[in-house]
Amino acid sequence: MKIAWKQHLTGYAFIGPFVLGFLIFTLVPMFVSLYLSFTDYDLFSAPEWAGLANYKKMFLHDPKYWNSLKVTFLYVLGGVPLRLLFALLIAMLLNTASRAIGLYRTLFYLPSIIGGSVAVSIMWRNLFGDEGVVNILLGSLGLEAVRWFGSPLAALWMLIFLSVWQFGSSMLIFLAGLKNIPSSYYEAANVDGAGAFSRFFRITLPLLSPVILFNAIMQTIGAFMTFVPAYIISKGEGGPLDGTLLYSLYLFRQGFVFTNMGYASAMAWVMLIIIAILTAILFKTSRFWVHYESKGDQ
Repeated sequence: MKIAWKQHLTGYAFIGPFVLGFLIFTLVPMFVSLYLSFTDYDLFSAPEWAGLANYKKMFLHDPKYWNSLKVTFLYVLGGVPLRLLFALLIAMLLNTASRAIGLYRTLFYLPSIIGGSVAVSIMWRNLFGDEGVVNILLGSLGLEAVRWFGSPLAALWMLIFLSVWQFGSSMLIFLAGLKNIPSSYYEAANVDGAGAFSRFFRITLPLLSPVILFNAIMQTIGAFMTFVPAYIISKGEGGPLDGTLLYSLYLFRQGFVFTNMGYASAMAWVMLIIIAILTAILFKTSRFWVHYESKGDQ
């Protein structure tokens, strides 16, 4: 009994820091924010119970909220598929035997390490300026320069391009999935005379579909929580004409610029519900397009 108790104590000692950190910095703040979402709280005075007032204001009396939701959905629908496609393309190019393949993988992964930083967001803003590198390249191709900060749609696409550039984590996961596909499948397909497109759509995509599902869920959640690029590029205002006012940025402005912390807490919980619903939809529909390898296939 003493030995077993000592073993239990050792296990508790190892998981203790995580459990304490989860309780103090995650679980307790979540319940506090849930309470604050039903209050009128301005950060400087005690919260006053307001019931469903914050949610009524959000859904019925705040057009900017609906605009931020629309902008965020456009950002997610435009950025996540492009990011996954680009990551899969690069992963397939890197799925080769080469002495320098490790260096290539590292170089392609670097944007994901530094891509969400303040410095990169500032660099991205300068690249897409009126006299930035992007417009210089467009001019050299005989195309008209784009006023990226003068059009809401152009500014949003600038954010989407930045998210696509941060494809490294998805690429590595796709690469791991590609490594797990037996080469014998491709050899048999070659013997049968299958072309590159046929091999891709009949072998690669079906066997990679569980990885695609995982990447789609993780990238969707990450896209909804995007904050730093939108804040830096729009100088914290979500312009032009609220074209880059992502949900997280509007939540931040409500909580820390306008000091409507109760309203911001309500927004946070609605975003949590939206992400949960979208994740559930992806899982529910996955049975129609995700193929898992059965024991009989091994």
